[in-house]
Amino acid sequence: MRSTQLTRDAAMAALTKYNKDEFHIKHALVLEGVMRYFAQELGYADEADYWGIVGLLHDIDFEGWPEEHCLKAPELLREAGAEDDVIRAVVSHGYGLVEVDAKPEHEMEKVLYATDELTGLIGACALMRPSKSVQDMELKSVKKKYKSANFAAGCSREVIEAGAEMLGWELDDLISRTILAMRTCE
Repeated sequence: MRSTQLTRDAAMAALTKYNKDEFHIKHALVLEGVMRYFAQELGYADEADYWGIVGLLHDIDFEGWPEEHCLKAPELLREAGAEDDVIRAVVSHGYGLVEVDAKPEHEMEKVLYATDELTGLIGACALMRPSKSVQDMELKSVKKKYKSANFAAGCSREVIEAGAEMLGWELDDLISRTILAMRTCE
């Protein structure tokens, strides 16, 4: 079982020490919830706190050091008291995007990699809906926007597709499951 001595309160304090923008904090909270959901769904219920803390801290360095994203994180996470496996998991979500050697290997790391960009795209889709919510979101709505390269252009379709492949899931399955995950933490 994977666990961390880092409490959620300590993780939140570290996150908000380096992130002030409401958008970045909300994104971190969404990833925390999504990661907790997938821990439960994939048979890692006893690791849900660990998965959630990794999700919460995954972008700890993004706001302050966007050019050093995933490279500055180890220093900030060590300062917060994070263990090496938490640091490795956080850094692994930058694999192929920045100069990190940590390829996602554990299922948790693959889920983080696959859902980070996807939650942004699904969130953008939700904002286009009259309800502004994922509660009534369907796969076809996301797929329609997904095909438009100009929509949520900052959300890499290549990373989303690579993440689905890492997990061995069809893209539609990843999107559908991530919508369900986001419904639990909206």
